[in-house]
Amino acid sequence: MSDMDKRALVTGAGRGIGRGIALALADRGFAVVVNDLNDNEDLARTVASIRERGGKAMPLPGDIADVAAHEKLVDTAWGAFGGLECLVNNAGISVAKRGDLLEATPESFDRLVTVNLRGPFFLTQAVARRMTAAGNDGFRSIITVSSANAVMASTNRGEYCISKTGLSMMVKLFALRLAEFGINAYEIRPGVIESAMTAVARDNYDARYEQGFTPINRWGKPEDIGRAAAMLADGALAFSTGEVLHVDGGLHVSSL
Repeated sequence: MSDMDKRALVTGAGRGIGRGIALALADRGFAVVVNDLNDNEDLARTVASIRERGGKAMPLPGDIADVAAHEKLVDTAWGAFGGLECLVNNAGISVAKRGDLLEATPESFDRLVTVNLRGPFFLTQAVARRMTAAGNDGFRSIITVSSANAVMASTNRGEYCISKTGLSMMVKLFALRLAEFGINAYEIRPGVIESAMTAVARDNYDARYEQGFTPINRWGKPEDIGRAAAMLADGALAFSTGEVLHVDGGLHVSSL
C-alpha cells in the first residue's frame, strides 16, 4: 500500500475538532470520508478545505446514533475510495444545559450515552468487521476522541463524563480484540479545546486561564487534536495499542 492509498473516515467532521482532524489527515496523504449529521454548510466547508489543499474528500451525511443505518454508512464510506485504513470516532455532544447533578434527567442521560457511546461502539464494530474481513498488510487504526472528563469529574455534566469514561474502556476492548489483525486502537483525550461545544463556558475558562489553569496555559485548538490523530493514523506509535494520548496542555498532570 502506498501513501496515496491511505483512507480514513472521520465522524463529526463538519467543524471544530473533527474538521481539524480531517484536515490533518488530508495533509498526511489520507483520502478522507467526512461525516456529519446532515449535508450542511459546515460539512461542505470541510470538504472544500481539503480539496483546496490538494487532498481527496467525500462528504458523508449520517447520524452515528442511528445504529440501524451503520451498515449502509460503512458501505458508502468503504466504497468512496476503495477501503479504509482508519476510523476516527469524533462525533459527540455535550449536555443540553450544564446544571446540578441531582437534577440530571433520564432523557439527558439516555441522549448522551446514545450519541457519545452507543453510536461509536457499534460503528467501530461495523468498521472492524469490514477491516478484519478485508485483510491488509499495512497499518490500520481506530482512533477515538474522548475527553479529559473520562477521568476528571464535572458534576455539572455528569452524564457527559460517564459517556466519555465508557469510550475509554471501549478503546481498550477493541485494542485487545483487533490486535491479531494488525488494527491498533487509540484514545485521544482532549482538554479544553476552543470549539462550539466549549463556547458556552468561554468566560469561565478564560478566567481559569488567567489564573494558570494548565501548565501549557492556553486554549487548545482543533489543529492540536488533528496533529495527534494524524500521527497515530500514520503509524508513528505502531507498537502501542489501547494507549491514551493526552492533548490537554498538561491538565491531567497532578501536582502538589
